[in-house]
Amino acid sequence: MISRGAVVIVAAVIAACGDHHAPRSTGADAPLSISIEQQSIWVRNFNPLLPPGRSRWPTRNGVYEPLEIFNPMTGRYTPWLATGHAWSDDLRRLTFTLRGGVRWSDGAPFSADDVAFTFTLLRRHPALDVGFVWGFVEDVRAVDPVTVEVRFTRPYTPGLADLVHQPIVPRHIWRDIADPVAFSNPQPVATGPFTEVRVFRDQVYELGRNPYYWQAGKPEVPSLRFLAYPSNDQANLALALGDVDWAGNFVPAVERTFIARDPVHHHTWSPLVGNMVLLYANTTRPPLGDPRVRKALSMAIDRARLVDVAMYGMTRPADATGLTDGYPAWKDPSAAQAPWMTLDRAAAERLLDEAGCRRGGDGVRRDPAGNVLAFDIEVVSGWSDWVRAAQLIARDLNEIGVRAHLRVYDFSAWMSRLQEGTFALSVGYSLDGPTPFQFYRWTMSQKTVQPVGKLAPGNWHRVGDPQADALLDAFERAASPEEQRAIAVGLQHRFADLAPAIPLFPNPLWGEFSTRRFVGFPDASNPYARLSPNAEPDALLVLTTVAPRVVDGTDGVAR
Repeated sequence: MISRGAVVIVAAVIAACGDHHAPRSTGADAPLSISIEQQSIWVRNFNPLLPPGRSRWPTRNGVYEPLEIFNPMTGRYTPWLATGHAWSDDLRRLTFTLRGGVRWSDGAPFSADDVAFTFTLLRRHPALDVGFVWGFVEDVRAVDPVTVEVRFTRPYTPGLADLVHQPIVPRHIWRDIADPVAFSNPQPVATGPFTEVRVFRDQVYELGRNPYYWQAGKPEVPSLRFLAYPSNDQANLALALGDVDWAGNFVPAVERTFIARDPVHHHTWSPLVGNMVLLYANTTRPPLGDPRVRKALSMAIDRARLVDVAMYGMTRPADATGLTDGYPAWKDPSAAQAPWMTLDRAAAERLLDEAGCRRGGDGVRRDPAGNVLAFDIEVVSGWSDWVRAAQLIARDLNEIGVRAHLRVYDFSAWMSRLQEGTFALSVGYSLDGPTPFQFYRWTMSQKTVQPVGKLAPGNWHRVGDPQADALLDAFERAASPEEQRAIAVGLQHRFADLAPAIPLFPNPLWGEFSTRRFVGFPDASNPYARLSPNAEPDALLVLTTVAPRVVDGTDGVAR
């Protein structure tokens, strides 16, 4: 039975969505309704070159496409716009063979010129170079229509992931764009399965199939539909009531609130292979640049309570490596046990005293300059699990004399503040890749530090450590997995020594789906990809596999 409060929320959802919340067709022409990016109003932006979170989903993993897809569930690269790649013996040259017969959604042929042009565009406009590829790439050129050669400034084996996951744009369209950084790309021309903007309004948008998609017979889903849900609560109610087919939401008490409502069709799969959830401390703001202060804040946090109360026991406390369960073969147990990850408020107070942040007569701590130690903890307003976690963290920090207050923002504003470095403390996610290299690069490398005010794709806390860079440089030159694992142990210990960001818990990669209208989603019994639509670019694997549910009228069996 739905509570009276839930009925009020339903009414609010319906009112917010207007006529677009009307009942949908349930036949083969039904759109796949997806809950992603909890926001109150949609902004029309399909620019795939912007940092993640700045354009509408699935711009980077359903509208535009990459060369290949690293699949964490298999540990292998899946060919996509490229059918394969090959390294030169000296690891200074990488050659891609492109798929023949691919066309853009306006019918123009896709070729190596488009790939070379895309990377040239990133070099001309560094704000678009999300992976910092021009920090290790010397040249990208089209050898012939189906061959692209990338020349490196130095051996850099982790660069493969940055290169293959770069969305590719059409040269014949983007060469005429005066400012690709500001371009919102309202009518995308792309190679992906869904390129046609059928509807775009404040509260709803719909994407239709690419008429020239290169995978014959795909996608089987006719269109994608997105309603604007400003919070998890509203999105989860729509999911429970059957208005959403696929979601990547945190659903409290999911078995009771979602599965039990329709056990035949409602399913969830949320393994701990999502990003690490961290408390980012902006090190450009004194005294957060002092590792002792960051470690003291960490020791004040009751992670067991965070997991139980904010996350409903669906994850575990983090350890000092900062690595999620997606890296079981990499983790070093000795690095994981750093004392600053253990709840010890007395030790936290001693560290703060040592750092010159002493309590005043009012019980509130002040930094060495005499300023009250007071911080806002920023979080996305609609993410109820993180909001609750931030509330608990604020309470913990107040226990050690640090004034901490929750501050919520709409996703876009939150992301802007992170990227520009205009926050003090913020709950956020990590940037990961096929190996731990990307995590440590984006948490400790001097090469990823941007000045405050300039958009940073990662390293929002702005930590640059020479010792970490020496290890990362060695990792870049390592050709074998054994060498890489040995170096990764050193990176884990450096992370544990420095506490550049404060790990809280590995985020379950939330995923829910209903088979009432569509089938073919990945789950624990068929883990062909990560389920969550938040996983990028895995969504391409799902969007090209899911199909409308067809019921044989003679026996009622779905196929």
